[in-house]
Amino acid sequence: MPTRARTRAYGRRIMATMAAGLAMTALSGCDSHSSEPPAAKPRHVTVRGSGQVQGVPDTLTADVGIEFIAPDATTAMNQANDRQRAVIDALVGAGMDRKDIRTTRVSLQPQYGDSEPSGTATITSYRADNALEIKIHPPDAASRLLELIVSTGGDAARISSVSYSIADDSKLVTEARARAFEDAKSRAEQYAQLSGLRLGDVLSISEATGAAPAEGAPAPRAMTEVPLEPGQQAVAFSVNVVWELN
Repeated sequence: MPTRARTRAYGRRIMATMAAGLAMTALSGCDSHSSEPPAAKPRHVTVRGSGQVQGVPDTLTADVGIEFIAPDATTAMNQANDRQRAVIDALVGAGMDRKDIRTTRVSLQPQYGDSEPSGTATITSYRADNALEIKIHPPDAASRLLELIVSTGGDAARISSVSYSIADDSKLVTEARARAFEDAKSRAEQYAQLSGLRLGDVLSISEATGAAPAEGAPAPRAMTEVPLEPGQQAVAFSVNVVWELN
């Protein structure tokens, strides 16, 4: 009898353990079914829009210089300095602001002759080269001021390049930005329509700006009346926009 009672008690413990295990399994199954699935990535379209606005340049930048060659370094440097000072004084006297005149280079280099029979090259002279960057606004005065540089600098005068720019292009950039966005939106709406969807919220915007070089800015060749033409300068803007599709 005691053995039979122990057997029944042991059986009851096994049944209780199995029931508890089944209950835990059932609860676990309920939790897994009630969890929400991961959010799906929204459908979207990415387009690149561009806008461009033309503006008339209002500033001419010229790289000019004075170059002298002399038998010794001191003479070459003094001659270049004196002639450059005369050019600067002439520009200021003609109405230029000193803040628009900037020294960009001061150079002194030995000049070598033919090599000796021993293979050693000898110094025959020295070349002094001083350079200025001048900003002229309005650019209508550029021809007169470039002629002044050459007449004051004489044979030592050098004009390396001229370029046009727009001093304040903020309004042009604003308009180009608006055109770029409208271009992007128009493209996105077309893609949405083609795919049978509607354009939703903007998800992201990234932008890039750039200014196209001015057209019609020839470098001066003759020093009677320099035929300078400012042409037009394009302010370009690009924007990448991501829209949600519904």
